[in-house]
Amino acid sequence: MTKTGSEILLNALIREDVEYVFGIPGGSNLPLFDAIYDSPIKFVLTRHEQGAGHAADGYARATGKVGVCIATSGPGATNLVTAIATAYMDSIPLVAITGQVKSFLIGNDAFQEADIIGITRPITKHSYLVKDTKDIARVVKEAFFIAQTGRQGPVLIDVPVDITIGKCEEIIPAEVDLPGYKPTYEGNIRQIKNAAEVINSAKRPVVYSGGGVISSNCAGELLELAVKGNLPVTTTLMGLGGFPEDNPLSLGMLGMHGTVYANYSVTESDVLISIGARFDDRVTGKIDEFAPHAKIIHIDIDPASISKTVRVHVPIVGDAKNILRELIKHITFAERNEWHEKIKHWKEKNPLRYNKTENVIKPQYVIEQICEAAKGNAIITTEVGQNQMWAAQYFTYTKPRTFLSSGGLGTMGYGFPAAIGAQLGCPDKLVVDIAGDGSIQMNIQELSTAVRLNIPVKIAILNNGFLGMVRQWQELFYHKRYSQVTLNGNPDFVKLAEAYGAKGFLVEKKEDVRPVIEQAFAVPGPVIIDFRVDPTENVFPMVPAGQAINRMIGNMA
Repeated sequence: MTKTGSEILLNALIREDVEYVFGIPGGSNLPLFDAIYDSPIKFVLTRHEQGAGHAADGYARATGKVGVCIATSGPGATNLVTAIATAYMDSIPLVAITGQVKSFLIGNDAFQEADIIGITRPITKHSYLVKDTKDIARVVKEAFFIAQTGRQGPVLIDVPVDITIGKCEEIIPAEVDLPGYKPTYEGNIRQIKNAAEVINSAKRPVVYSGGGVISSNCAGELLELAVKGNLPVTTTLMGLGGFPEDNPLSLGMLGMHGTVYANYSVTESDVLISIGARFDDRVTGKIDEFAPHAKIIHIDIDPASISKTVRVHVPIVGDAKNILRELIKHITFAERNEWHEKIKHWKEKNPLRYNKTENVIKPQYVIEQICEAAKGNAIITTEVGQNQMWAAQYFTYTKPRTFLSSGGLGTMGYGFPAAIGAQLGCPDKLVVDIAGDGSIQMNIQELSTAVRLNIPVKIAILNNGFLGMVRQWQELFYHKRYSQVTLNGNPDFVKLAEAYGAKGFLVEKKEDVRPVIEQAFAVPGPVIIDFRVDPTENVFPMVPAGQAINRMIGNMA
């Protein structure tokens, strides 16, 4: 029995256990949407394709599954570009399916034609232009395999409309056959033993944990390694939740807005064990002064990441979970009292701090109250800017897949649609988007999506009337020349929420912060809370651009 390309594509998605697909229909994918009408797959109609891409990304980060989004050709496809780039930079498994004009029209500047393969080639792990209906099932199977294996990432499938209309016998591939694609999963045993010897002999070791720990689901192994070896652990922004921050060995986040004690520890370490991290410039600061005394062990599934930025002494390519399981066998406990006392002193002298005596609402206080009200048990998504950094600093993350944020690309407007995807993937969990009054307006239209489906995400807007992080840089490095950062004309967010059919709260007094948070958490649908926070508050500590990470500014002792 023959089937249409659209039917074959949807059947292929069902075989991949796809539950939700996010997107918007259009002319070039109408046959696919006609087939979706009778499909068991749950389709989430967003209000913008970028929102669809971020929602699929948030679903992927929260669940560990592949996120799926669909857009039509031309502007539908190009609207996905930012979301695809966001997933690519943070190694998130995503399959983006775009409609395309009829095959014989490609290259003729047809209506709503765009070379989305060419446009996204630098920001996808792989891409396909399907040229024959009989290839659809194979392509979908390969796309999912590529997206979620090795260093994970987005894969694009571009399907011309005549291919989705075309009919053929459904050919279901038994397995994926990609001879040129063979990710390494088992680390070299000699290198693992060599790493263990270096760690065991270290006097000032530090574990530097990244998003790869989340991707490989090895938070348990990381904790076991740290406890067995008595190793302090610092995480990247993408690694938050990979190591419990209530553990005494936790140093919190490192880097530009990391903790003082994390940055000091890395700088003075004699062995740095990097696990699933890529030595991003926001982490390393001035590269030739980063961990200058340390032998560096780098564990990563992507061989191209090793020694890309810093010289590595013990490289180990493979899946972090497999490597840590083997490494743990060879690790011995060491007291290292002097090192741990030094770290304890740094923690006591320079904890994360802000002025708690002022009667204005401090953004850090809002985050702390959200954490306490949620009892630390929530999925936090963020936008980008000051709100992102305060959410990273002042919420205590103890479990993986509970902090979702655009790290590598720094995409404003990410957090809210990502929260929608996360909530659908984890319906029994509390999901809170920490937003700024600038970034929330990048994708505020998805409030319609949340209301229509009664998705109970909570949006906490840290409303300071500015593009806050840009204002902070202008204050500190541009002589307070505040060029185009004042957000005059912001809407009344409470009325805006109500206009969409959501619940809105305004908080202007410090004593109202906690009661309103608890009230919002009890609402069974989407909520916006507009917190009017101190407009002059900055994110500290801070490493100025181009400086070593131990040269921080801010309210330090």
